[in-house]
Amino acid sequence: MPRFIALVTGLSLLFAVPAQAQDVWPTLREDRGLVVLMRHAIAPGGGDPAGFALGDCRTQRNLSAEGRAQARVIGQRFRKERVPIAAVRASRWCRAVDTARLLNLGRVMPTTALNSVFTASSQVARQRQKATERLIKAHRGKPGVLVLVGHQANIIDLTGIAPGSGGAVVVRADGQGKIRVVGEIPAPTP
Repeated sequence: MPRFIALVTGLSLLFAVPAQAQDVWPTLREDRGLVVLMRHAIAPGGGDPAGFALGDCRTQRNLSAEGRAQARVIGQRFRKERVPIAAVRASRWCRAVDTARLLNLGRVMPTTALNSVFTASSQVARQRQKATERLIKAHRGKPGVLVLVGHQANIIDLTGIAPGSGGAVVVRADGQGKIRVVGEIPAPTP
């Protein structure tokens, strides 16, 4: 039920995104307090194998060669567009950490709040969502872009938008502390 409510809420936000906001690169260069919620790059399959271990990448679904190339392309685009980066954080899942590192935008801080909610209980999912919202709100008005690399289910819960692998949703906290969608960055082809 919480995902359904988040989806309905997010869809209303999606339709509120102004058409001119779709080219978000100038906004990312010039505005303050922006956060990029990025889905990890291409990692074939869905979910993780039974019995996977968070600390053991060999047991997880990982980036493919295409996914590693895609992450590099995304990072190149951020550098080409001269987007100032405040910080880069990633879910502790290997595919998210690897994506964040391959972006080559700065030191990557593994962050539990960004961990996948795909199979998490509704209580854990809500805790992670609230913790991610706090990260976004704490960045309000600050210079540089905060890049948060995580998972599709988490981004859907926050925005109602389901980015493809390597895609992203750009958000900010408004003056009332609400998370607002600014635009999207489509997933590039490697």
